[in-house]
Amino acid sequence: MDSVAQLQRQLVDYRAQLFNEGFLDEQFNQLQQLQDESNPDFVVEVVTLFFEDSERLLDELAKALEQQSVDYRKIDAHVHQLKGSSSRYIFASSLYISILSTDCFALALYPTKCQKCLQQVKHEYSLVKTKLETLFKLEQKILAAGGSIPWPM
Repeated sequence: MDSVAQLQRQLVDYRAQLFNEGFLDEQFNQLQQLQDESNPDFVVEVVTLFFEDSERLLDELAKALEQQSVDYRKIDAHVHQLKGSSSRYIFASSLYISILSTDCFALALYPTKCQKCLQQVKHEYSLVKTKLETLFKLEQKILAAGGSIPWPM
C-alpha cells in the first residue's frame, strides 16, 4: 500500500505533468482556490458539469451532422455553445480549445470534414476527461488514506 507521502508526491508530479502537457492551466488553480471546507467537492462538481455539458453538446453535434440535409447554422450554434461551456468552466485542454476555436464545424462546408473535426474534438475531450478523472481519483486515494491534498497547486 502506498504511503500518504508517496501518494501526495504522485499527485504533485501528475498535476505538474498535466500543466506541462497543457491539460491544466492557471485558471484551474483559480478554480481550486474557490474550494473550501464548506464545499470540499466544488472542483469535482464543476468538472462533472463540464463533462455533462460537453457530452450533451458533442452528441447534439454528431446528430446534426448525421442529418440528410446538414444545417450549418445549427452546427455553428452547437460549436459556440461548446466553446462557451469550456470557457464558463474556466479550464480545459489548450488543444481542445484550439480545435474549437478554429470553428472547424462552421467553416467546413462538407459533412465529411465536419465529421473528421468532430472526431478530433471527441478524442481530445476523452483525453481531458481521463486525465482529470485520474487526478481526482488520486486526490480521493490520498484523502481515504488519511492525508490532505498538498497545496499550493
